[in-house]
Amino acid sequence: MADEPKKIIIDEDWKQQAQREKEVLAAKEKEEKKKQEAETPEPGPGGPMPQGNFAALVSMLTTQALFALGLIRVRGEEEHEPDLEMARYNIDMLETLAEKTKGNLTPQEQKMLKDTLGDLRMGFVSVANQLGAQQ
Repeated sequence: MADEPKKIIIDEDWKQQAQREKEVLAAKEKEEKKKQEAETPEPGPGGPMPQGNFAALVSMLTTQALFALGLIRVRGEEEHEPDLEMARYNIDMLETLAEKTKGNLTPQEQKMLKDTLGDLRMGFVSVANQLGAQQ
């Protein structure tokens, strides 16, 4: 008797129950996947958006200032006159950000902001001097 193989008896009801549970789990997974897809915004034409953090905020304001100074431009668009007022506004926004976050930044963030402001100020003076020389 010890050498006889054990017989496994599978009840048809058990099979049906297992199949139903499998279908319910699959439906739940499908529903969860749909929910995640609905919550996750689709990337725009330029690709996925970068993570919203301090560096991204500084970068956004810096880009606006550089654009206003005429130091960068949109490919395919014609060149425009520098807008010193708009450039000054964006530089002032970065200065305000520096003042309001003083003591709350990591050393890397503080250095990035200080260096960025220094570069933008120098760029502003350079463009303003060029405009003054042209007039």
